[in-house]
Amino acid sequence: MSLVKKSMILFVALSLVMALGAPLPVFAKAKYITIASGWVTGVYYPCAGAISRILWMEREKLGVRATVESSGASVANSNLIASKDADLALLQNDIANYAHYGKLMFQKPIKDMLGVATMYPETCQIQVRKGAGIKSVADLKGKRVAIGPLGSGTEQNTKQILEVFGLTVKDLGKVEQLTSTESADFMKDGRIDAAFYTTGVGAAVLADTALMTPCDLVPIDDAHIEKLKAKYPFYAKDVVKAGTYKGLDRDVPMVAVMAMLVARKGLKKDLVYNVTKAIFEHLDRLHAAHAKLKAVTLESAMDGMSIPLHPGAEQYFKEKGILKK
Repeated sequence: MSLVKKSMILFVALSLVMALGAPLPVFAKAKYITIASGWVTGVYYPCAGAISRILWMEREKLGVRATVESSGASVANSNLIASKDADLALLQNDIANYAHYGKLMFQKPIKDMLGVATMYPETCQIQVRKGAGIKSVADLKGKRVAIGPLGSGTEQNTKQILEVFGLTVKDLGKVEQLTSTESADFMKDGRIDAAFYTTGVGAAVLADTALMTPCDLVPIDDAHIEKLKAKYPFYAKDVVKAGTYKGLDRDVPMVAVMAMLVARKGLKKDLVYNVTKAIFEHLDRLHAAHAKLKAVTLESAMDGMSIPLHPGAEQYFKEKGILKK
């Protein structure tokens, strides 16, 4: 049967249902919501995809279907929430705070953005070409470095890490503001010496680069981690384990922020409550989508929450005993 004939049959069937006054099937009356994610090569995209599949499983109960949009990640997603072009979004907890309160790269507060849950650590990883003579952050002086796209969370993390080592981007030899995919391509081609990535450990973009060209990760020592945390309390210590990437033969200390899920304030309380409940009742689906998502648990869902909660999420976590009633 041709696609045209199938479409005509579906149209006639729906017309008959409407004419008879019968209820429309769920797929015909479902509300569509948009989840803003990130680059396809990162962790946000598979995370958002897993959430959308969970919501599809629960579509009859929720009455919604979710679509996933690839985007420029944290800062871009904050602006998508502000413009109502996204209903849910994944972003860093530090950027969420800057956005909600109108700090740094945000000229005015985005009060329409409220928290749902924190998800997993996003580690600030500094990948360098072996042979570039870079053993510490201080060695980046005079080098060719990709610091993340203009206005991105990665760019802010880069500047803050450089700051505690007494450097600014002006001290770098050449600054490239690239997406994660572009950074990987530049690294493989030898056009840069180092690239900053704020993403889940094991992200495909770093793993693929390490497979194609000899690479290493630059550690951040405890003294500088404590200095960073003292000025920017969103940071936490993290470790990239040996063997995570090809050629990485030792554990590497790093810093991390938290990935978090946010929602538009305008979404109904019941909807956000049910979405939150669906996610945490099907964590196995989330864990299967990416190794980094195994860190998502009900018990850690408020760790690093940096903005006020959506009332729907707040109700769910109070019922589960994660928040006090």
